[in-house]
Amino acid sequence: MTGPAADVDPAPAPPVASRGVLLRVAVAAVIGVLVVTIGWMLYLQRQDNLVEQARTDATDAAAAQAVAMLAYEFGNVDEQLAEAADGLTGSFREDYRTLVEEAIAPGAKEKKLTVQVTVQAKSVVEADADSATVLLYLNQVTTSAEAPDARTVGSRITMDLEKVDGTWLTSRLTPV
Repeated sequence: MTGPAADVDPAPAPPVASRGVLLRVAVAAVIGVLVVTIGWMLYLQRQDNLVEQARTDATDAAAAQAVAMLAYEFGNVDEQLAEAADGLTGSFREDYRTLVEEAIAPGAKEKKLTVQVTVQAKSVVEADADSATVLLYLNQVTTSAEAPDARTVGSRITMDLEKVDGTWLTSRLTPV
């Protein structure tokens, strides 16, 4: 060839070694992204499993604690409700103890009250791995010296629970 096109050298091809390096870097980047993505997905799955377990455990703990706190017999009301305080935490524990000592226990002894509680339904309102709010539907059957025929009352409560040292403790009880 002659003329101006003959004077121009074609662009040099990239060296074969640099293409191999680029390919290795690209593969390493893809593998890195895959590893990070898989790690993130496993982390999210673990968090979901922890929350699901918390929902189950907190609901069961709330039901048991509601019965412990609200059911008693006048003959041993002090012992029963003192044991129930072990399932409470924070200022709610002290408030409950004060209420038991000043109002519930004296009233139960004076009127010879017996209160039985059954949980009719329970559901999680919200939960994460270390705290939960649970809604409970309760039936309370009360008898007394003045009214020996059982009187049944239905009620709803929410209980806030916190996981403390692996144990679900109640931090608040609210009538709904």
